[in-house]
Amino acid sequence: MLRRALVSSRYIVFIAVVAALIASIALILYEAVFVAEVIFDAVRQGWILPKPGKALAVGLLEAIDVFLIAIVALMIGLGLHVLFVDDTLPLPRWLNIDDLEDLKRHLVSIVIAVLAVLFLREAVERAGDLDLLKLAAALALVIAALVFFLSMGEHRRNNPPE
Repeated sequence: MLRRALVSSRYIVFIAVVAALIASIALILYEAVFVAEVIFDAVRQGWILPKPGKALAVGLLEAIDVFLIAIVALMIGLGLHVLFVDDTLPLPRWLNIDDLEDLKRHLVSIVIAVLAVLFLREAVERAGDLDLLKLAAALALVIAALVFFLSMGEHRRNNPPE
C-alpha cells in the first residue's frame, strides 16, 4: 500500500504541469494583444517616422522577450509531464527530455536567448549610452556562466564516473 501511494505521488507534479501550461497560454495571449496594440500605435503615429519606428522595434523586442519566457513555461510544463507523468507524450525531436539534465539544458538555452533579446532591446532603446557597456558586461558574465554550466553537464554526460 505504501509503495502504491509513493508511486502515485508522482502525479502531484501534474499540478505544476497544468499551472505552467496555463501560465504559458496566458503570457502568449497577453503578449499577442500587446503586439497588436504596439503595431496599431505605430501605424496611428505614422510608422515611417523615426520615433514611432523605434517604439515599434522596442515594443516588438519586448514581446519577443515575453514570448520566450512563455516558451520556458511551456517547456517546464511539458518536461515535467514527460519526466513524471507520461513519458510517451509525442514531442518534437528538438525537445526530447529524458531526464532533469535535458530539461535544464533546454531551459538554460532559452534563458541565454532571453538575455540576448534583453540586451538587443536595451541597445535599440538606449543607443549610444555608456551604461549599455555595463549591461553588456554583466550579461556576458551571466551567459558565460550558463555556457560553462551547459558544458559541464555535457562533460559529465560524456564521461560518467566509473
